[in-house]
Amino acid sequence: MSNEPTLARLCRYPVKGMSANDIDSADLAVGGGLPHDRRFAIAHGSATDLPPDGGWAPKTNFVTLVTCAKLAGIAADFDSATGHLALKRDGRQVARADITTPLGRTIIEDFLRAYLAGEVRGALRLIEATGDAFTDSRDGKLSLINLASIRDLERVTGHPVDPVRFRGNLYIEGLPAWAEFGWTEDTKIRLGGAVLRLYKRIGRCAATNVNPATAERDANLPLALRRGFGHLDMGVYLQVTEPGTVRVGDGLEVS
Repeated sequence: MSNEPTLARLCRYPVKGMSANDIDSADLAVGGGLPHDRRFAIAHGSATDLPPDGGWAPKTNFVTLVTCAKLAGIAADFDSATGHLALKRDGRQVARADITTPLGRTIIEDFLRAYLAGEVRGALRLIEATGDAFTDSRDGKLSLINLASIRDLERVTGHPVDPVRFRGNLYIEGLPAWAEFGWTEDTKIRLGGAVLRLYKRIGRCAATNVNPATAERDANLPLALRRGFGHLDMGVYLQVTEPGTVRVGDGLEVS
């Protein structure tokens, strides 16, 4: 059996701040991220830095887990073929609409305003990116998480850490812990049919303290990272330099 590092899980987050959607494969374009990843975001009423054309905007404009842990209490499943977003709470569907349409977005907004009442600032708006997706990093559109690094963090915390707390796109199994921090901009990273390069390490904030299964703040992972490793980083942002398809189970080659 090969010990080659492999893509163990591939995730996108169609609505920024909401739950992960697992996918089996994705076509990566040069300079792009996963299709439909952070395609939508929930803008809070006091958002002041939103481009009128639906372009990229800083995360401070949006409802995220940093300030609203309750957002994790809703599972959000997006069907990219139809544009429908289905919201579920405790396994029961509570709202469903085509969020590529104004009416559909209004339906989802109405539910979220009621569900998040008292948790957010002003009237919520569900908006769609027309250019760059609403990723935290405008230039690092793909995030990679080394599952061995997560396990080393668990050694420090003394309890399991759900990798989805770090909201990665590419979850890699088979790399040594923290090997990704030895990569440079000149490192060639081949995954499936695509080639990527390092953009930068990902500094972590209080959003990782929210348990994606319970919506509770039950950990302090930035503190654990600082105490255990002397930094706040987990995972790396990557940029696509050669297009191609990536699939769960694909091997990762680093040179």
